[in-house]
Amino acid sequence: MEGRDIVQGRLRIAASSYLNSAPLIWSFRRGSLRERVRLWTDAAPARCAEMLARGDVEVALVPVIEYLRISDTRLIPGVCVGAQERVRSVVIATRGMALDEVHTVALDRSSRTSAALVQIIFREFIGREPRFVPAAPDIEGMLCEHDAALLIGDPAMSFERRGRRVYDLAAVWRERTGLGFVFAMWMTRYGTSVRGQDFVLARDEGLAHLDEIIAEYLPRLSLPEDELREYLLQNISFALDERMRAGLELFFHLAYKHGLAPIKRPLLFNED
Repeated sequence: MEGRDIVQGRLRIAASSYLNSAPLIWSFRRGSLRERVRLWTDAAPARCAEMLARGDVEVALVPVIEYLRISDTRLIPGVCVGAQERVRSVVIATRGMALDEVHTVALDRSSRTSAALVQIIFREFIGREPRFVPAAPDIEGMLCEHDAALLIGDPAMSFERRGRRVYDLAAVWRERTGLGFVFAMWMTRYGTSVRGQDFVLARDEGLAHLDEIIAEYLPRLSLPEDELREYLLQNISFALDERMRAGLELFFHLAYKHGLAPIKRPLLFNED
């Protein structure tokens, strides 16, 4: 695939429309970079990975587990969707039971990194192997047939919690490892010319327009404005610092150890 620079051509980009990706794509939708790209935002994270793998787009905001599954990918440095402590939008809900009592887990089909993380948590940290079943992200249907359910993104923030025990996966990871967790990153295929600094600038521009982003998502999520602001400013980490990078490397190691990734790879960035 012939590479194109974001300044010289309209780079094709895919990202989900979840709230946690909104600050990263605001600049491409409405801000200073909107004339430089063609942006698709109607795809779930797993779908974004498929678009990148097929070459439908040059850059996608992709579940990080796909770095180990899609050949010739490079990470765009500096920017991520992750959490230092508690994420709120990636959770396991159970029918009131503890995780070590769970026998079956419904996994949100739109998830890939989080589905791998759930399996690592059970195998590596809890020491048991429940049955994992892909399912549509419908909490009622999931818990009707299974002991626990994985939900990600906006649905994970707004479901009814009464009578259920809810585990924040970033908090579980932090408790066990002391590290942050990276759920998604911008990725591109090797040989595509992309200026990583533009994605850093896009993130910063998006974070400077949180009022507009929150106003857009308020009717979608039916959550208080202060909760959405706290989520974007305190729960989600949009920068790949050293602790987040260490968490990413450990996750990749454990994913390979438990057969959830076909290969081991060092972190290769688009600037390398």
